[in-house]
Amino acid sequence: MSDIILEARHINKEFHDPVTVHVLTDITFTIQKGEFTSVIGKSGSGKSTLLYILSTMDTDYTGELLIDNVPMTGKTDADLARIRNEKIGFVFQFHYLLNEFTVLRNVMLPGIKLNKHSEEEVAHRAMERLKMLDIGHLAEKSAYKISGGEKQRVAIARALINDPQIIMGDEPTGNLDTKNSDLVFDIFKDLTVAHNQTLLIVTHDQSFAENTGRVIEMEDGKIIRQ
Repeated sequence: MSDIILEARHINKEFHDPVTVHVLTDITFTIQKGEFTSVIGKSGSGKSTLLYILSTMDTDYTGELLIDNVPMTGKTDADLARIRNEKIGFVFQFHYLLNEFTVLRNVMLPGIKLNKHSEEEVAHRAMERLKMLDIGHLAEKSAYKISGGEKQRVAIARALINDPQIIMGDEPTGNLDTKNSDLVFDIFKDLTVAHNQTLLIVTHDQSFAENTGRVIEMEDGKIIRQ
């Protein structure tokens, strides 16, 4: 059985606005289970556009995308939404926590949406992930009452709730100071080492990228290093 979690085959994307611009050209690579991969490149290199395609949120491209060996082409919006919730965990630059809910409830939400376990079991699983990230003591706090670094750790716990095949991050340390950036990096590193979690992180942070297991570098919509 293949250990390939994600595969991009000859992905191309164009914008028509009003002239045609080629934003991604022949993107081909695979990501194995347990890999900690970063995608780097200057603004406009196409890395965020690529992440939107790899996360199934953008379906307007040519080529093939496979997640967990399943082709994403031709799937309905509802199918893709379920795949995103079940197979992919997301960590963004901004945590997108819901202020009116507790930390625990925020982590539970994707698990409740997936509807695979009882709410009681989802709460138990959410608590386990908070403890794993050393923030179990924040469970009953309102999301708006915790610090920026804590919020990003809560966002990571939320990304883990459904045991995703891959965690995708879009500048997850971009809004953090050096101390909290280092902390988030250490969490990611531990997830790969201790839990064999697969990570694909888009980042501007060169030092973050160079410490990951693998760097994919983009320039003008093409991969120039991987």
